[in-house]
Amino acid sequence: MFDRSFVRHAAVLLASLAAASAMLAGCGPGPSHAQQGAGGPPPAAVAVMALAAASLPMTYEYVGQTAGSRDVEVRARVSGVLLKRNFTEGGTVRKGQSLYTIDPAPFQVALNKADADVAAAEARLAQTTRTLGRLKPLWEARAVSQREFDDATSAEQVARADLKGAQARRAEAALNLSYTRVESPLAGSVGRSQVSEGTLVAGPATLLTTLTQTDPAKVRFGIADTDLLKWRNESASGQLQLPANQAFTVEVRLADGSLYARKGKLLFSDTRVSGATGTVEAEAEVPNPDGVLKPGQFVRVRLSGATMPKAMLVPTRAVLEGPQGKFVYVAADGKALPKPVQVGEQVGDRWVITGGLAAGDAVIVDGMARIFFPGAPIVVAPVGAASAPPNAARAAASAPPTASK
Repeated sequence: MFDRSFVRHAAVLLASLAAASAMLAGCGPGPSHAQQGAGGPPPAAVAVMALAAASLPMTYEYVGQTAGSRDVEVRARVSGVLLKRNFTEGGTVRKGQSLYTIDPAPFQVALNKADADVAAAEARLAQTTRTLGRLKPLWEARAVSQREFDDATSAEQVARADLKGAQARRAEAALNLSYTRVESPLAGSVGRSQVSEGTLVAGPATLLTTLTQTDPAKVRFGIADTDLLKWRNESASGQLQLPANQAFTVEVRLADGSLYARKGKLLFSDTRVSGATGTVEAEAEVPNPDGVLKPGQFVRVRLSGATMPKAMLVPTRAVLEGPQGKFVYVAADGKALPKPVQVGEQVGDRWVITGGLAAGDAVIVDGMARIFFPGAPIVVAPVGAASAPPNAARAAASAPPTASK
């Protein structure tokens, strides 16, 4: 067995050595501030843009449908047997072109009879005029009675009136004869014929065909009532400038996504709001000389001409969504500070900022993923470096700046 006094002595010696070591450690220098922070994250590399106000053209897009500028029902003005159709169904016709021919024979006979009636009336008038001419000097010489002279005067007046009536009936007969040639009242596209040759046409009661004037074409669409209210409020506050008399320029996008080459103008905007759709009916006119726009097509209508005189835009990626709404990070004093914002229209890949920011604010547009808490330290880096992987961004942030020659 070991001696108990030896064990006790060894324990006292070890305790003394431990106490001395602790005192020496307490007297030595502590770790530097740099060493304490060596394990913390470096400042986040971000890219910023200085917010500036500029004039921004605004466009508004709606769904519309094309129509002809004029739609006409072609009807005959006289009754008769249809002899011939003088057009190709579905084709185009000129103004004044003959569309149908109605049997003119009965109307020609009526015109000949009217000519004969006019000739007879002219002969009667000539006879009564000669009679009155013979009696007038005799009446002045008191050789004939007043009654005889009055009868001759009346007979001449009646004959003159009969001639006018015969001439009117002749004009009517000639007009009816001309109506046997049914003409196109306008230039445009003609539809399907509703009657065929040999049909007895009952005058205006019978629809022959329809015509549509396609140049210019009309585009009908609905403007949302909320848009109209927004335009009014923003225009009153000076945030939006509308074209004079709301004369928007109209562009048409076809069903295949292509943009129609010719621009039109807004013609009409109703004063009533549809209870079924909540929109205001509007109508635009677009040149269509080549017939590209067909009546009934569904298109996209783009209205341009309005501007925001002091619009502030930020990239869509810079606007984040939080529990309290949308916000952006602003660079200030080497820190990333969140700011709540209000946004308006989305123009391409940018938001229009309507509140929360001021011109000159340095908005962070890249590197937001490295900002782990509000007020985090940041360092401004080029856009490419800010959007690079973390290691590359950290190297770019710590690299010394290169002087330009």
